[in-house]
Amino acid sequence: MHIDSIYTNGFPPGYFVIRSVATNRSLDVKGDAVEDGTEVLLWPEKETSLVEGFRDPDANNQVFFIDATGALCSRSSGHAIDIEGDRLVLRHRRPVSYPYPNTYSHPLPKFQYNTQTGEIIVMFSHDPDCPPPLHSAAGNRPGTTASGKLDLWHNKTYYLVSQPLRKPRTILDDASEIITTAVASPINFFSGAFASRSVAKPEQVFDGNIDLKEEEVVEEDRGEEGEVDDSPELERQVKMVGVFRGVEGELSDKAQRRRQWAVISLRRINAKTGA
Repeated sequence: MHIDSIYTNGFPPGYFVIRSVATNRSLDVKGDAVEDGTEVLLWPEKETSLVEGFRDPDANNQVFFIDATGALCSRSSGHAIDIEGDRLVLRHRRPVSYPYPNTYSHPLPKFQYNTQTGEIIVMFSHDPDCPPPLHSAAGNRPGTTASGKLDLWHNKTYYLVSQPLRKPRTILDDASEIITTAVASPINFFSGAFASRSVAKPEQVFDGNIDLKEEEVVEEDRGEEGEVDDSPELERQVKMVGVFRGVEGELSDKAQRRRQWAVISLRRINAKTGA
């Protein structure tokens, strides 16, 4: 079998680094650990040279490859990359356990890189939530589980997306906002401060819990505030986001960039000197 016949899912053969366009950080196995379930996140580039002989081996936790089975793997440990919830993690090979597939034992996802759009899509051969398999229950329609629940995962496209991180608000930020509000509208500010009661709006009367968790925020609905990425922290999260095909709205430029990745191959020789 020639190497050209091995399907690498859009990634280059050999070793490569994966860099987030939005954050300019590289995909990184946290702490260069090798334990099963270790998180894969985004971290500033540890090694700038792309020539094998010049690179620091300690930066191998930011180097990946596609193995002969099509799995995305970490060079540092040799272990494959899996999805756990919506996070990327290292995954040790495990024995088959039943009912199969399940959260412990399941086929590894395939990661596909689109060189035109820069997007990385995660492809599954099973429901990523790993429900109990259908045991040939009579009367179930195709595309449903034994409980009758639709297998909606078939209708989703799963993207890898970098997550922005905003720096925590300080007392000075809050004070500045209050002063700005008072200066911009002094009458409304002071009348509101001394008002004994206010008329409740319909949305204020409703006391239901409608706050979305961070991972439930639809990418195109983040708005400008949700796209701010000014935290001094070095680490950023990368998550898998499932989007129903055919109903996705138009993404903002920042949201689109968070889906984009640069995959850069390592070289054996220096391109300038040939050495």
